Amino acid sequence: MYKIQFLLVLILTAPFALFGQSITKQKAIGSRNGHKTSTQTKALQSGPMVGYSEMREVMLWAQTKQPARVQIRYHETGKSTPAHLTNEVLTNRQTAFTAHLLADQVDPGKTYEYDVLIEGQKVSLPYPTQFQTQNLWQWRTDPPTFHFGVGSCTYVNEPEVDRPGTPYGGGYEIFTALAAQKPDFMLWTGDNTYTREVDWNSRAGVLRRYTHTRSLPEMQPLLASTHNYAIWDDHDYGPDDSDRSYWLKEVTLDAFKLFWANPNFIFPESCAGTFVWNDCQFFMLDDRTFRAPDHMTDGPGKAYFADKQIQWLLDALTFSKATFKFIVTGGQIVNPTKSFENYAIYGTERDRLFKAIADAKIPGVLFITGDRHHSILHKLDRAGTYPLYDLTISPLTSSPAKPLAEELKLPTYVDGTVVTDRNFGILTVSGPLKDRVLTIKVYDQKGTERWTKDMRANELK
Repeated sequence: MYKIQFLLVLILTAPFALFGQSITKQKAIGSRNGHKTSTQTKALQSGPMVGYSEMREVMLWAQTKQPARVQIRYHETGKSTPAHLTNEVLTNRQTAFTAHLLADQVDPGKTYEYDVLIEGQKVSLPYPTQFQTQNLWQWRTDPPTFHFGVGSCTYVNEPEVDRPGTPYGGGYEIFTALAAQKPDFMLWTGDNTYTREVDWNSRAGVLRRYTHTRSLPEMQPLLASTHNYAIWDDHDYGPDDSDRSYWLKEVTLDAFKLFWANPNFIFPESCAGTFVWNDCQFFMLDDRTFRAPDHMTDGPGKAYFADKQIQWLLDALTFSKATFKFIVTGGQIVNPTKSFENYAIYGTERDRLFKAIADAKIPGVLFITGDRHHSILHKLDRAGTYPLYDLTISPLTSSPAKPLAEELKLPTYVDGTVVTDRNFGILTVSGPLKDRVLTIKVYDQKGTERWTKDMRANELK
């Protein structure tokens, strides 16, 4: 009986970590070094990550290598007191040793420094850890200027299970270049991790893949001081080109919720949600959960976002008072090319959505997308109303790919905006409330600017 209990304890506390050491070995290292901080640092698998920001609360996240008590201690920048504590979480194997930690003793428009505590001891990190609350500007001032990063398609190599040949991922220094831009937040617009054949048929495989990607060393400084919001596309949802038939989508949704810290989920079975930053609103759409197969014949029954998600989107756009209304989703929306997984393959639904937006006379709508492994801007001119823009930013660390030659001859293509290297976007919203300007800048993996464009809110009315 005692042997059975002992074995059960070992199983339940066995490390989930991919790169970690045993608990016993970590304790021995801590003893040799003569302090506990080293031991707690080694107990951290990935993170900390800063999640959503609101005026009265901020969500933070961390992942340990084995069961541990985790908490965040934080204080306003420049003031060591008072210091506050988040809730404490005992991480466990079933949830991949992840912890969501709520900072709810904050004031609007402040910045805070924070420490991760594991078993009550501070984790020593070689980069800044800070977060911010959103400003209470309404009825008081013009909205503040803010900056946000955009990127999709993050492949992290694991040679033991990757396909043979040239590694598909690389250029991880892109996260250093991105962090150097000091964005207020980061939009992860799908394929934020790539499940492989070894992963997508089991919960253990999915959680291992999410852990492997999140543990990339180059990513950690960006996660620690930049607020993060995410959607998924096919690779972090399931297999390549996966649709509503994917058999393990409840598992990947659970993994998505474990590893990201979005503020809300509109539907219980989907990653779709929304958030506001200053005078802008972001509508985070799910292009996989309700999606009909790509090769299904087009018609009223061929869903992409599907009726209930579209209805919610139209209602939310109509209700929104935001200057810019960013619709964020995985695949290209405006590009009329009926290839790959573009929305154009679902032409009946696409036409209906575009018509509904025009009929409702909703100002300020534009799309942010990923997926295609190159960056490009498309612009759809519409009779009697403003044009629809679609900014595609891709890839971060996956292998780049060029657009089809005919795509660069389309009337929707904005000349000079193709980037076929690994890249990211930094978008800035500035100016007075009545004349806000969106500035788009695209950078390569070294941080070199490749192109820039200004877009005035008054042009989208």
